[in-house]
Amino acid sequence: MSIQVPVKGTTGTALSFENLNVVFDTEFSEVHAVKGLTLEVFPGEVVALVGESGSGKSVTSTAAMGLLPSNANITGKALVGGVNVVGMPEAKMRKMRATEIAMVFQEPMTALNPVLTVERQLTESLELHGLAYGREATARAIELLEMVGIPEPAKRIKQYPHQFSGGQRQRIVIAMAISCDPKVIIADEPTTALDVTVQAEILDLLRELKDKLNTGILLITHNMGVVADLADRVAVMFRGSLVETGTVEQVLNAPQHPYTQKLLASVPRLEAVAVDGSWVAEPVVAVEPERKLVLEAKNLVLEYDMRGSKFRAVDDVSFEIARGEILGIVGESGSGKSTVAKAVLGLLPVASGRLAVQGSDLTKLRPKAARAVRAKMGVIFQDPAASLNPRFPIGDCITEPMVVHKVGSRAERVKRAKELLEAVHLPASVINRYPHELSGGQRQRVCIARALTLDPELLIADEPTSALDVSVQAAVLEMIQELQERYEFACLFVSHDLAVVDLLAHSVVVMKSGKAIEQGRVSDVLHAPKEEYTRKLLAAAPVPEPGEQAVRREARRLLMDLENGN
Repeated sequence: MSIQVPVKGTTGTALSFENLNVVFDTEFSEVHAVKGLTLEVFPGEVVALVGESGSGKSVTSTAAMGLLPSNANITGKALVGGVNVVGMPEAKMRKMRATEIAMVFQEPMTALNPVLTVERQLTESLELHGLAYGREATARAIELLEMVGIPEPAKRIKQYPHQFSGGQRQRIVIAMAISCDPKVIIADEPTTALDVTVQAEILDLLRELKDKLNTGILLITHNMGVVADLADRVAVMFRGSLVETGTVEQVLNAPQHPYTQKLLASVPRLEAVAVDGSWVAEPVVAVEPERKLVLEAKNLVLEYDMRGSKFRAVDDVSFEIARGEILGIVGESGSGKSTVAKAVLGLLPVASGRLAVQGSDLTKLRPKAARAVRAKMGVIFQDPAASLNPRFPIGDCITEPMVVHKVGSRAERVKRAKELLEAVHLPASVINRYPHELSGGQRQRVCIARALTLDPELLIADEPTSALDVSVQAAVLEMIQELQERYEFACLFVSHDLAVVDLLAHSVVVMKSGKAIEQGRVSDVLHAPKEEYTRKLLAAAPVPEPGEQAVRREARRLLMDLENGN
């Protein structure tokens, strides 16, 4: 393990842990979640705490905030600005939150109160800690919104969280975190749900604030690209223990521990891409002449009815997918990616254009005929926990499509469930367990099994790996590839992760504001893009190598300057 060296010009730590142990008393046994952790974060420094789900990252950060449940037994020290918060009375701890230590949570919509204005939520902590009241608090709140890059802050401060985009909501959460000038900020997966360009903006913001305020940041993430972009030092956790620490260059470029090596090997990478204008294309591969088209969209227009007025979400988009092919759709939030998937599934009517599955135009079919066509489709949703019925055992979750479409007897359904569990590398014994008894990666495998129940001709995957750890993501992507080779279904793959699309897809459509900006083979579009917007997306995608990431960040800055006319 590397020796921790203080950052130049610092006196004392912003946050430190000394031999921290956290043990949970559960119904059946004790769970040792954190085992003797020692770690330091200095003012003006970003330390990334990485590891898979269940490694103890979030338990460590929650211990520093004094938010662990009553069944947690904590020993050792968690020092915030030199003050040990382990065992501190709740009233005293409450005074330290926001003023000494603050937290940026993963999902901004759960961190913000939907029934209070942004002004009320920003002024609340200022008033609670006696730092500002009334107009002075409002003026400070407007200043904070301006600091985190919200346009027209004086006007927008009166709005509610739902009136902001996902990236803007995360900026508001960051504004709340810095409102009382804390010594340390814990950022728990602050960019997980965001698309690449918004993620890059949030990382730029955190870097700028850290330098400006000299705040220490403990960054909890499973995204190694984010680590390379923002962190000064890295600490790797595995099963509650710290297995490796060092500078970001040491850990990402020359990992010593086998677990760190495994984590980094699991990260999908954009291959053969340069961001300085010298885009490298792959060799041309001959296209198979006998393509059997499964999905065809021609001049597709999709609209939402907004209380009598029409909002055009997808405008004049055309693409096709043949049997055995994967088409990736990429773009920022609001670009129309998921809207296309909804229309294919029949969850949104087609305003105009043609949308055909195996030659049958879905826009012209009667409901019964359209239902028969859609029986040939499988779907994998983004959040496996939300897409499985918690009251159904796994066997019933998998065979649900067979029940809905009245296929097979009870015995045949059970047999099919066992076959599919084997196909997704889960033991047959899982059939009688419930979703909450499985890990996130196992639940997503169950979702894949369910999508394949009726031998679909077309699989629709909407961000199927965005909520998963890197090693679990790698296993799930490998499985989708393996199953596609076996069953030869066509796949519409919606994602904001360009590296995943590069790894998995044969062709790609890049969308912006409902329009297809650029499309073609992955080797052309992602490795030799013609459009400025595609280059901007690629430059915003972080890579897990600090030196290369610094070059990409500078390239992105130059692209942004050109766009803004600087």
